[in-house]
Amino acid sequence: MTDHISRQTFMQELRRYQKGSVTRRHFLGVTGLGAATLAMSAAMPRGAWAQTIGDRAILATWPNYHDPANFDAFTAQTGAAVQVNVFGSNEEMLAKLQAGGSGWDVFVPTNYTITTYVEQDLIEPLDLALLPNFDAASFDPRFAGPGTVDGKVYAVSKNWGTTGFAVNTNHTGGTSPTSWKEFFDLTQTTFSGRTMVHDYQLTTIGAALKYFGYSFNSVDTAELAKAEELLLATKPHLFAISSDYQPSMRSGDAWMTICWTGDGKQLNRDMPEIAYVVAKDGGELWSDFFAVPKGAPHRDAAYALINYLLAPEVNAREALFHGYPVADARVNALLPAEVQNDPILYPAADLLNALEFGAAATLTDPNRAEVMARFKSA
Repeated sequence: MTDHISRQTFMQELRRYQKGSVTRRHFLGVTGLGAATLAMSAAMPRGAWAQTIGDRAILATWPNYHDPANFDAFTAQTGAAVQVNVFGSNEEMLAKLQAGGSGWDVFVPTNYTITTYVEQDLIEPLDLALLPNFDAASFDPRFAGPGTVDGKVYAVSKNWGTTGFAVNTNHTGGTSPTSWKEFFDLTQTTFSGRTMVHDYQLTTIGAALKYFGYSFNSVDTAELAKAEELLLATKPHLFAISSDYQPSMRSGDAWMTICWTGDGKQLNRDMPEIAYVVAKDGGELWSDFFAVPKGAPHRDAAYALINYLLAPEVNAREALFHGYPVADARVNALLPAEVQNDPILYPAADLLNALEFGAAATLTDPNRAEVMARFKSA
């Protein structure tokens, strides 16, 4: 055990550990904290963590987006159980927070929504002192940057991905359609009654806009009218409108669906006949974040949970489970080469370059909201 260590050496070792340059065992051993931690653990009664951070953390997130084993481990370490609320769109999350009393401690917004949350005072600037596992220098700014608004960090990067579609190639002779035009044309013909689209205006309207070569983010009324016309013509041929599409794809009830990267990877991993397609005519590139809403009822638990999930070794387990690429270089260094070379997670440059990040205007645009409402009620 180390009897004494200077403050300067301690801080140097802490920075090395936070950047992933040394292991936790090395850090605890060099600083003498290993023995201290053991002593504290032995002296601390079971449930003391719960007394410190509360007995729960309530998380609002997306379907199929976390490794349950990590939540179990967090609960075992802290005594705080993780309660998960699943949502299918950013509009749902925004409406819930606007209504007040969400009860959430942590939520997972997408890049283009964060400025709206800040403008509406629904999200708090993060206290980075409570997130020692966050190392801004380790994150790719292309995906982590939207979490910072007016110089303040409101959200930290979870992972990123694309919006494409999944197709069961057993029903296409082993080949895959490659564009949104083929997606909708196939839906109205041989895949009638077998296709799903998201219950989410950004992606569903965006895909219809791409059919005509328009921007995924268009709020032009004439272009939205064309997209609505296509969606209404497609509606009778759909199996369902849902952002939780894996069960139907796995059962074989659905053959094709608008799909996010990680779901595409999970489906392809378990059923290789299901291909994930990043459409050659464009679509969405996105990044998701961890954030704390104003008035979080279990704020200490919120920060503890985010900090836990940002630990590189924990985040690597998350990535291996959910199949989404991560913007943290420390995490990528822990992932096997086959993951980092996977074309589902990391599409070819020409496909990626055709994608667009979502635009803030789409979240609250009344015309897009009305198009989606009419489509769903038709």
